[in-house]
Amino acid sequence: MIARIWQGKTSAKNFDDYTAFLKKVAVPDYNKTDGFVSLTFLKRLENNEGHFTLITFWENLAVIKNFAGEDFEKAKYYPEDDNYLLEFEEKVVHYDVFA
Repeated sequence: MIARIWQGKTSAKNFDDYTAFLKKVAVPDYNKTDGFVSLTFLKRLENNEGHFTLITFWENLAVIKNFAGEDFEKAKYYPEDDNYLLEFEEKVVHYDVFA
């Protein structure tokens, strides 16, 4: 199993709206992908910014490529992210899950 980790940041003003967007759009998108196992979305407010960490779990690297494209280390964004995110992390991090 592979864990894929992404981080994003919003203003405090957009914190709740982005949370709602992720629940409405991103979570269902992940769930409909064959080979997707599960996800954990984390969030916190700090210094007037909303910080988000997404940890997704996948059966293997081939499944991630089906979801994210051949350049699987590139972060995947939705068009609506332009309305919320303060910056766009270019790459995500992958880990082999061993326990």
